Amino acid sequence: MDMREVNRLRAGLGLFVEDVFASVPRKDQRAKGECYLRGLMLDGRRKSIQPMAKRLPDGNMQALQQFVNQSPWPWAPVRRRIAERLVRVVKPEVWVIDGALGKRANCQVAVSVHAATDTASCPLEWELFLPEEWAHDLLRRTAAGVPEEVGHVTKPRLALGLLERLAGWLGSVPVLVADAGYGRSVSFRLALEERGWSYVMAVEPKEIARPADAVPYLPPYQGLGPPTLPRYREPARPLHQLVGADACFEAVTWRQGSKGSMTSRFAVLQVRPSGKEATRTAQEQAGGRSRWDGVLPLRTLLVEQPEEADEPTNYWMSNLPATTPIADLVRFAKMRWRVEHDYRELKHGLGLDHFEGRTWRGWHHHVTLVTAAQAFLTLRRYDPKALTTA
Repeated sequence: MDMREVNRLRAGLGLFVEDVFASVPRKDQRAKGECYLRGLMLDGRRKSIQPMAKRLPDGNMQALQQFVNQSPWPWAPVRRRIAERLVRVVKPEVWVIDGALGKRANCQVAVSVHAATDTASCPLEWELFLPEEWAHDLLRRTAAGVPEEVGHVTKPRLALGLLERLAGWLGSVPVLVADAGYGRSVSFRLALEERGWSYVMAVEPKEIARPADAVPYLPPYQGLGPPTLPRYREPARPLHQLVGADACFEAVTWRQGSKGSMTSRFAVLQVRPSGKEATRTAQEQAGGRSRWDGVLPLRTLLVEQPEEADEPTNYWMSNLPATTPIADLVRFAKMRWRVEHDYRELKHGLGLDHFEGRTWRGWHHHVTLVTAAQAFLTLRRYDPKALTTA
């Protein structure tokens, strides 16, 4: 946006800031937040503090530096209010877990959760990943201002914490979507199931499972040792070996792209995930190994094989029933594309990865402000009236 466009939005932006930054105690701090948001939305190659301050008529580099890097204002209430406003307007069909695996911004890696529909998306919550080598490095932690209670946590566990926080803020949780970086973790999928949440997660073809009709049997007791336990006659196989020639693939269009309809061929199967974690959880849910009947739970497997491909190219595991319309399963699975749209705007338009600080507080403040700017623009595009209603 040029300066004229930004100035034209200042009244609406002022109301938005007054609402979402209501938890920030001081009026001058909220004014700095409004100034920072204008800087993020204003055209410019770099969205770090110094160049933004130069472009803004009321920009004060020292004041903005202090507001972002040193000021102790809490970011969680701000993000909560942003999330509350966004989900009320966007009405997300899925939450997409993303932003962590393979994406590095200024040597900082984050986990994020985004609300998404076919027509809109927006980040709801973030967490900064602390590498394992930082866990006991006191000098690094002190220099970056990492809180004492923060340690090294795996990215799936961080994502689970974000989801629990959002569930507490927003109540209901829609279908959860993630790439194979999360979907490959059976323990992560089981943790979602324990909380009653539905998911469609990309998985790797090497994950092992058994066909839906696999039935365990009880070997006869030989009279020595502990009682025999139920077992399957055939070993578990990788997913790609379970998709037989009789799999019924059908063409599904999930959205309109810039070059026409996005269409491919998909099949839905039922399988029984059979790795160690799936087996251990089934035993625990039965009350122990001795009480388990050997039956592994059924899960829905969505498989993609484009017309021109000789074999399947993508797999998604879901705890949604196999009776779920295939068009819905495909739409959910493919909804991750919206996050790429988010990142284009967040990075290239709003300076997500332009933050030059090296502190825990500064990073969280910057990401919160970028989220606020993107939320303001999303609400303006999606429903301009939403900017004037709290």
